[in-house]
Amino acid sequence: MVQATSLYFHIPFCNRRCGYCDFNTFAGMKSLLPEYVKALCQEVKMTAESAEERIPVGTIFFGGGTPSLMTVEQVGQVLDTVRASFDLQVGVEITLEANPGTVNYNYLRDLRLTGVNRLSLGMQSAHPDDLRMLDRQHRHEDLIRAVAWSKEARFMHINLDLIFGIPGQTLDRWQNTLDLALMENVDHFSLYSLSVEEGTPLQRCVNRGLLHLPEDETSAAMYEIAMDRLAAAGYQQYEISNWARQDEMENRCRHNLQYWRFLPYLGFGAGAHGFFNGVRTENCGEIGEYLERMRLASEMVFPAGPAAIQRDVLSIWDQMQEYLMVGFRLTEEGISTRDFKTRFGHAVDEFFQKQITRLQRQGLIERHPHDADRLRLTRRGRMFGNQVFSDFVGNRIPAGLRDSPY
Repeated sequence: MVQATSLYFHIPFCNRRCGYCDFNTFAGMKSLLPEYVKALCQEVKMTAESAEERIPVGTIFFGGGTPSLMTVEQVGQVLDTVRASFDLQVGVEITLEANPGTVNYNYLRDLRLTGVNRLSLGMQSAHPDDLRMLDRQHRHEDLIRAVAWSKEARFMHINLDLIFGIPGQTLDRWQNTLDLALMENVDHFSLYSLSVEEGTPLQRCVNRGLLHLPEDETSAAMYEIAMDRLAAAGYQQYEISNWARQDEMENRCRHNLQYWRFLPYLGFGAGAHGFFNGVRTENCGEIGEYLERMRLASEMVFPAGPAAIQRDVLSIWDQMQEYLMVGFRLTEEGISTRDFKTRFGHAVDEFFQKQITRLQRQGLIERHPHDADRLRLTRRGRMFGNQVFSDFVGNRIPAGLRDSPY
C-alpha cells in the first residue's frame, strides 16, 4: 500500500523581492504565470502517470514567492488536475501562502470554493518601521482586513508568519507585535528569526555597517518572550518555529508535519524539492528553464520529473541522520525510537548513543515525560536547536552498517 503523500507547488512570482529574501523568487515576470500554471499541470499528470500505482494525497501546499498572485481560476486549474491524477484523502489540507496586500474578500471567497482550506498570511510585523526595513509591501491595516476577510470566507485554518531579530527592533516592539498578532485570534503562528543570507540587499547593508542586527542575546530573549506569551494565550509549541492553538480541532500544519516526520512529498514547479521512497529530487530554479524543460518533456523516471536537475538516492545511513535532524524539530513529540527501529532495522542508540548521551548531559534533549519511547528538545534545547540538529548529520557511516540489508 502506498503511503499518504504531500504535494508542494512552488510559485516563484513576486511583485517585488524583499531585501532579506534568498528564496527562489522572481519579480517582474507575472506575465508568465498562465504558461507556468499549464506547465505545473503537465508536471502533475506526468508524475502521476509514471508512478507504479495511484498515490493517495493528504496535504497540498502552494508556497512561494507569492502564490496569491495566481488567479482563483489558476489555483482551481491546478487543483482540478491534482484531483484527476491522485487520490485525495478525506479532509485533505490545502494551504496557500498570501501577501496581505494582494488579497480582497472576493478573491478569498472564491479561493475557498476551489478547496483551499488553510491560509498562511505573511504578517511579519505590526510595526511600520519593521515592515519598511523588510521591504514588505503591506501595512498592518492590510493584515487586519485580510484576516477578517479570511474568516468571513470560512477558511478552516489561518496562520500568521512573524519575523524577529529585525534591525532596529526592540523587545518592546516585538512584544507589541505579538500582542497585536494575538488580537487577530487565529489558530496558528510561525515565528522565524531573521537570517542574513548571502547575496541579499540586507547582507550588503549589514556588511557596510548601514544596518545593525540585534545582539544574539536580544534575539534569544525575543524567542523566549514568544514562547511564554503564546503559551499563556493557549498555543502549544509543537515545532521549533510553530505554535498551534490548543482546542478541539487539529490546528497544527499537517503539511509541515509531513516534512518533520520524514514522510514522502512530491515537489512541482521551478526550484521545488521532493522526497519519495528514499529518493531526493530538485527541479531547476529558473522559470524560463523550467518552462522550456516542460515544453520539451516526453518522459520521466519517477519521482524525478522532466524539470529535475538532481535525483539522489539516499543511503540508509543518510536517511537515519536526516530522520533525527528533522524529527528533533518537533518540540512536543520529538523522535520515536520505536519508529526508528521499524524504519531502519536498527535501534537509535546502536549508532547515536554518544550524541544522545552528550546532548542529555548538556540539558538539550530529554526523554518525553509521558512516553519513554520518545526523545525531544528541552526548553533550553529549543534555544540551541541548530546545535542539536547538526550533531546528527555529517557523521561517518559506521562499520556495522556498511553491509546491512536495510
